[in-house]
Amino acid sequence: MSSIRITVNGSIRTVDGVDADTPLLYVLRDHLQLKGPKFGCGLAQCGACTVQINGEAVRSCVTPVSAVKSAKVTTLEGLGTPEKPSPLQQAFIDEQAAQCAYCINGMIMQTDAFLRKNPRPSDAEIRQALAGNLCRCGTHLRILRAVKRAAAGQPGQVKS
Repeated sequence: MSSIRITVNGSIRTVDGVDADTPLLYVLRDHLQLKGPKFGCGLAQCGACTVQINGEAVRSCVTPVSAVKSAKVTTLEGLGTPEKPSPLQQAFIDEQAAQCAYCINGMIMQTDAFLRKNPRPSDAEIRQALAGNLCRCGTHLRILRAVKRAAAGQPGQVKS
């Protein structure tokens, strides 16, 4: 076990006592107390654990913490706060896109990365971008509306 330094939400953090192959998700949740990313399947299939590494959406449950030493990690907490949510987070709030909210971390983190590359997506492109994020509650139409709202309100730039 060793000390690992990672940049999370703009701050350099040192984490002691973790193996290099420890999943990033466990470091974020257990050591840094960031509760946005969730443990869902542990197999990178559901999307609940999605974070961004250098702006790309990745599944933190299968990403070893050693893989992000020189990268910038962004979690849901890095997009906005409860007092000042990002425009994308506000769109999800406005559309009441969360029911149980377990999937919302992944939906928002995936959407944020997607809209940076495609600020004016079609419905089909949104569905394709979020196809790997599972929601069991059935709020898919609200999620689609939230993504469209964010894209319409912030062309080319979602993050506040």
